Amino acid sequence: MSLFYGSGTAIVTPFHANGKVNYEKLEETIDWQIKNKTDAIIVCGTTGESATMNDQEHLECIRVAISATAGRVPVIAGTGSNDTAHGIQLSQNAEKMGADALLQVTPYYNKTTQKGLIAHFSAIAESVSIPIMLYNVPSRTGMAIAPKTARELALKHSNIVAVKEASGDIAQAAELAYQTQGLLDIYSGNDDQIIPLMSLGAKGVVSVLSNIMPAEVHDLVILYLEKQTEAAAALQLKLLPLIHLLFCETNPIPVKAAMNLMGMGVGPTRLPLIDMDEANQTKLAAAMKELGLL
Repeated sequence: MSLFYGSGTAIVTPFHANGKVNYEKLEETIDWQIKNKTDAIIVCGTTGESATMNDQEHLECIRVAISATAGRVPVIAGTGSNDTAHGIQLSQNAEKMGADALLQVTPYYNKTTQKGLIAHFSAIAESVSIPIMLYNVPSRTGMAIAPKTARELALKHSNIVAVKEASGDIAQAAELAYQTQGLLDIYSGNDDQIIPLMSLGAKGVVSVLSNIMPAEVHDLVILYLEKQTEAAAALQLKLLPLIHLLFCETNPIPVKAAMNLMGMGVGPTRLPLIDMDEANQTKLAAAMKELGLL
């Protein structure tokens, strides 16, 4: 059984002006997401700025997400680390709190070999019983999960069930689909490649765009799953200019700016991320107005 079909939102972490996590706003944002068709909540991922949260904040965000969803949609908790022991600790805590699944990013900075990846993900998979989604995002981590490595992990561990494919490389995605057919579900990790990856069999997307357009991203995926491919492709292309602007600076700088423009009050990013460049924000606002978001 797949973790979800459709659009999973890589939810932002709201902050107060003083930099502290705004847990009340996180709960409010998650509730709005679910009421607007989001099919899963992915908390404490890249978009959630997990890299600058301490463990107490990290686990509290997961707890709030589980409470706010109240079983309406699955919660996939980002508990990855470049320190395997730390990843195990976060993962076990998330499981105890009731997370439905875990998102496991490749070890960053220190990196490793493909054999090291197998050892790392295996240690985490063996420490928990809930499903795991691997997260392939080499632009952020400095290394990729090779398709054969993903296949080996799926064969070795029954709870490694999915991949968030965010390499941006369609050839890589095609090889991943070939190597893992029937073994792992694939989810697009890039909003500009939802339809291309679904044409290779992806079940949906882990989306940044859905932070501001949850219903539309859900509809895009469902249209494709229902074989209304022309309508799905047309919607993908319609959203493309906004998607490009949401990634014209480091994620989640633009999406937080967009949410604040919409009056959602998610606050600033944490250093080393800074406010969006004024010229880029002007372009972002114009694209949002064109789509009726402002």
